[in-house]
Amino acid sequence: MRQQSIALRYVTREDVARLKSWLEDDEVAESWFGRYSYGDPAHLGYNPVEVLEAGEDEWASTFGDPAHSILSIYSDDEHIGEFHVAIEEAWGDGQISILIGRKDLWHKGYGTATMRAGLDLCFGQLGLYRVWVDVPEYNTWARRMFDRLGFKHEGTLRKSRPHEGARFDSVVMGMLSTEYGAEERQDSDEV
Repeated sequence: MRQQSIALRYVTREDVARLKSWLEDDEVAESWFGRYSYGDPAHLGYNPVEVLEAGEDEWASTFGDPAHSILSIYSDDEHIGEFHVAIEEAWGDGQISILIGRKDLWHKGYGTATMRAGLDLCFGQLGLYRVWVDVPEYNTWARRMFDRLGFKHEGTLRKSRPHEGARFDSVVMGMLSTEYGAEERQDSDEV
């Protein structure tokens, strides 16, 4: 599979409106964070419906919050998803989540390209020491992607994810800044 070209950009209102419409699709919502117990699609960092109605000050506060780096994912100048890292500055730690909202682009390398750009951002620009993801056990594609990128299994949250009328485990996977790129460096050393 060829490396996809993506860019992480500041979020626009049009991006949030698109994200809101993507999350109305059950399959997209379930691949992201699922649904709250009252039925709305779950979303960390902000509520898409509320932020669309927000004034400029609230918008700036939401997307300028140093505890949440939220960026839109673009490919060929087309918005295709969202990247989010919730930052625990005191620990140098961040929880990453990505959503490729365009289902026709799933399993074509856009998530991997986004994670590489996101890891560059987290370990380079943001100076984080550790990042982690929380992946529902039923999202095997995401778990394989994080494994290929060098994330390590750190634990399992038992029955933490409601999905299709049942409860499923969630896998926590993490990466340290010292591990990022280690596999690529090892491959180049072997050549």
